[in-house]
Amino acid sequence: MATETKTAPIALTEKALLEVRNIMQEKNVPAEYGLRIGVQGGGCSGMSYLLGFDKAKDSDEVYDLDGLSLIMDKKHAMYVLGMEVDFQDGLNARGFVFSNPQAKSTCGCGSSFSA
Repeated sequence: MATETKTAPIALTEKALLEVRNIMQEKNVPAEYGLRIGVQGGGCSGMSYLLGFDKAKDSDEVYDLDGLSLIMDKKHAMYVLGMEVDFQDGLNARGFVFSNPQAKSTCGCGSSFSA
């Protein structure tokens, strides 16, 4: 398991951090869990974002985001380097929004991309 906490290669806006903390509290996520961000095959454009709560594994890097543990598989870093995650809570859209400079193209839903 990763033992060193490093600065994250991605950023979460204040709104996104607040929403993650709210979800963790509402869903009683155990304290030893962190926010896992990564990519997986699938979606309209070839790859989709992965966002959830998990424990770190041997193949992971653990980063500190304002006191929140961010967990990411080492292999995923090249796909999300420089990405910003925001949270929107409006009339037309509610959810996490990914702004990824590594994406060559994205789909209309905003959760799928090609690299």
